[in-house]
Amino acid sequence: MISILKKIGYTLYRIWFYILVALPILVMLPLLVLFTMSEKTYAQFFWLARNIWANCILYGMGCFPKIKREQKLIKGESYMLVANHTSMLDIMLMLKVSRNPFVFIGKKELVKIPLFGFFYKRVCIMVDRESSKSRTAVYRRAQRRLNQGLSICIFPEGGVPEEEIILDNFKDGAFKMATAHNIPIVPITFCDNKKRFSFTFFSGGPGKIRARVHKFIQTDQLNMEEKIKLKEKVRTVILKDLEANCK
Repeated sequence: MISILKKIGYTLYRIWFYILVALPILVMLPLLVLFTMSEKTYAQFFWLARNIWANCILYGMGCFPKIKREQKLIKGESYMLVANHTSMLDIMLMLKVSRNPFVFIGKKELVKIPLFGFFYKRVCIMVDRESSKSRTAVYRRAQRRLNQGLSICIFPEGGVPEEEIILDNFKDGAFKMATAHNIPIVPITFCDNKKRFSFTFFSGGPGKIRARVHKFIQTDQLNMEEKIKLKEKVRTVILKDLEANCK
């Protein structure tokens, strides 16, 4: 049974999160609008999102990133970034993981979030998972962004699973896209985001948030059998890390 004081604390923590999401956007609004008017200035938008917006939220919430890397991203190279998805903090932590500018592919429902949704619509690739036409359009837009030297980020579970599920089954999209464009897959484990700020309202609190960047998986020379097994191979890497190191 959660006490009244704890419920008040959790509620204030939630409210503070949304203030931290909105406040930097309002302060930087002219620059954000300017840098989202053209795809040519996306790198500048990404810099602001990574170094100001994400930092304000994570450090303002008392969530201190601790990132371990088994392999480093090379500047100017394109990658497929994939991680487990448990929290809204995943977006901010992913921005801290990669200095290389990348584009999120995510569900269109996030457009409805006030203020955040305005920029989400302008800079992310939205997908309606119920529409095959939408999924086809995603591939075309991703190809264009990769041609511009950007990376792509997808949370391959296709949404946030129930809290008791450690790691849900992966959808095919990220892996088909990576093999189609011959870009390396970067498996990433987020350990603590569910503990710090899950989708259960009366929960969460400050502390470290760990991320592990695993060795990249090359896709340019895979045979058909290896391509079929690729999704489960990546999922196994993340799942084993969650079970062994994220308790």
